[in-house]
Amino acid sequence: MINDNQVFKISKLFRLQWEPAQKAHVLLYPEGMVKLNDSAGEIMSRIDGEKTLNQIVSDIELRFDTKGLRDDVISFIEIALNQGWIKSEVE
Repeated sequence: MINDNQVFKISKLFRLQWEPAQKAHVLLYPEGMVKLNDSAGEIMSRIDGEKTLNQIVSDIELRFDTKGLRDDVISFIEIALNQGWIKSEVE
């Protein structure tokens, strides 16, 4: 179960970067690349091993001047965890 104070970091096998040719954030790994959509890129760019889930959600809501994104962020975090793109700093 994911909680508001949980911290995540990108797994060592992956590297996040902006790819101008793709016009998107991508996750690079030894066998290839995962092109992220805009929402996923916004979330992944905030996963730094220091920010809590609550801080990530607040930062995105402030950036886009909206509220109520927590469930969407958690849904993506769950996908990223299952894919092995990220891991939790607090197990």
